[in-house]
Amino acid sequence: MKRILIIATGGTIASTEDGAGLAPTLTGKELAARVPLIDTLCDLDFVQPMNIDSTNMRPRDWLSIARVIRDGYDRYDGFVILHGTDTMAYTAAALSYLIQDSDRPIVLTGSQQPMANPFTDAKLNLYHSVLYACDPASRDVSVVFGGKVICGTRARKQRTMSFNAFSSMNFPSLAYVRGGSIVRPAGMGPARRDHGGPRFYDALNERVIVLKLTPELKPTIFGLLKPDYDAVILETFGIGGIPAYDGSYQDAIFDWVDSGRALVVTTQVPEEGLDLGVYEVGHAYAEKDGILKGDDMTTEALVAKTMWALGQTREPAELSRLFYQEVNHDRMPR
Repeated sequence: MKRILIIATGGTIASTEDGAGLAPTLTGKELAARVPLIDTLCDLDFVQPMNIDSTNMRPRDWLSIARVIRDGYDRYDGFVILHGTDTMAYTAAALSYLIQDSDRPIVLTGSQQPMANPFTDAKLNLYHSVLYACDPASRDVSVVFGGKVICGTRARKQRTMSFNAFSSMNFPSLAYVRGGSIVRPAGMGPARRDHGGPRFYDALNERVIVLKLTPELKPTIFGLLKPDYDAVILETFGIGGIPAYDGSYQDAIFDWVDSGRALVVTTQVPEEGLDLGVYEVGHAYAEKDGILKGDDMTTEALVAKTMWALGQTREPAELSRLFYQEVNHDRMPR
């Protein structure tokens, strides 16, 4: 039988009520013990690097999870990470960059209701995740939730209460779980490998912030961010609109990148992505050195990829190369 390591980190799936609201208390072993037939799929081992609400998940925790996987990579056939749903998409994206070209599946799952709830989705999500991790065609980082398998760089939590909480943004679901079977759409088999074995990384630059444009947001905010941040991910209007009424935004953004900091331009619209060349209000930024274009990537993936890329280099050309390379289906090839 295959050996799967369950990495429990907390979240709703592990939570119980203590009178002050839900808080994670159950261990991974306790959670698996409540899932019928899961022990018939494979041999399970357990580790608990943390037991936290995912609201408290930080980049240092991503690195801790990645180290657990790296340390056990040669001893296990796959990994299932039990995680809170609120920041699961960020962690899935981060692990996609910290562990690249993995020939072993690294699966994240959780639930909208605690395991102890009589109508919980936790049992099926955990069972499906282990089932997917045991499948010989599974690899790389993914989210298994609500019967869908979503690429780790394309997941987004779209619903706060429904069991189908996650959607795959601008990319098809990798597979579906139907009963006891993994159903893979045509063309969604394992990706072609260009590298020999997995590549592990252990550096992130946490000085990255997301800034969402709103009407009358003052461009002077860029100057205020300089002491604390090395990169801004700018969520523009529509397909790439940035206000041009008096030139102050262009001055502030160009000053930001000319100071050696990175700017990633994306859109606050969830689907279909960015194109700075469509409207005059975005065109001025299309070819400016130091401005990186998020295209059809999710904001969660852009945060993780920018932290990863800046953790490897601050040299502009190399930063651009790392940013634009496709990792785990995170963007349409340029």
